[in-house]
Amino acid sequence: MYITVSIENGYATVQWNRPEVLNALNTALMAELTDTLEALDKDDQVRCIILTGNEAAFAAGADIKEMAEASAVEMLLHDQFARWDRIRKIKKPLIAAVSGFALGGGCELAMACDIIIASETARFGQPEITIGVMPGAGGTQRLTRAIGKARAMEIVLTGRFITSREACNAGLVNKVVPDEAVMDEARRLAHEIASRPPVAVRLAKESVLKAFDTTLEGGLEFERKNFYLLFASEDQKEGMKAFTEKRKPAWKGR
Repeated sequence: MYITVSIENGYATVQWNRPEVLNALNTALMAELTDTLEALDKDDQVRCIILTGNEAAFAAGADIKEMAEASAVEMLLHDQFARWDRIRKIKKPLIAAVSGFALGGGCELAMACDIIIASETARFGQPEITIGVMPGAGGTQRLTRAIGKARAMEIVLTGRFITSREACNAGLVNKVVPDEAVMDEARRLAHEIASRPPVAVRLAKESVLKAFDTTLEGGLEFERKNFYLLFASEDQKEGMKAFTEKRKPAWKGR
């Protein structure tokens, strides 16, 4: 078991623990993480999920020892990135709370989340080029979408790390906080999201993500249909009634 889970105030915290290898993402950890996230996605108690490592590392990449001697066919048949596709399909908001190194697969995992809160000493990077390969779990795509072609090209081709401040200024990170405040800020944000109507949160997340894989016209159509769909929810009726009655809404998640 590499992962611990706690649930409070409507959100879950998922933490992995392989400190001896700076939380390298081996096959067993990724399998456990994927299964855990899918279970939490079905749990009505959970409305938001925090992903985190420890102070030294969010995750310092994939476990190189597992791949070093593999052939191309072995990598193809192993299909390790299928789990990343499952993470991408998680419907509830994912918050990455990043301290220390978020490199290679660790950076890609943070980018697979919807929001990133980073410590002042966090470092991000895609150093795969320095060991003869390149990012394979979304690094060339998500990084480019987040910070633009020029910056992404430099980071991917040189393998250099960037500070959390650089990442925030470039648009990769939402907020940088002191090291000791990372989890507090992630919990505050998770609690705030968990207090919102769950169906609306789910459809809003879907709509934002749709902007990355469709045209503006297609995205606007997708957004509009989700907007209309919410008028079939009890939460929409409750939210608008509470607004007119000047009281706090009581969300039911349906």
